[in-house]
Amino acid sequence: MHITYSPKGVCAVQIDFELEDGKISDLKFLGGCNGNLKAIGKLVEGKDAKEVADILRGNQCGGKGTSCADQLSKAIDEALA
Repeated sequence: MHITYSPKGVCAVQIDFELEDGKISDLKFLGGCNGNLKAIGKLVEGKDAKEVADILRGNQCGGKGTSCADQLSKAIDEALA
C-alpha cells in the first residue's frame, strides 16, 4: 500500500513510503535535510513499521517540538490505524 503524508511543523513537505505486510520500503521525503532523510530511508528499509514508529516517535529538531523522524512516526501510526 502506498502512503503519502503531509508533515506539519518541519522542513519536509511530503513523506511517501510503501507499507506491505507491516514492513516499510521505498521511503522518500520531499524537502528537509536531504542527506539525513535519505539515511533514515536506508535505516528503515524492510523494517517493521510499528517498531520504526516506536523508535522515532518524540524525536525533536531544534525547538520545533517535532522532527521529520517524528512526523514519519505519525504517518506510520495513521497508516497502521
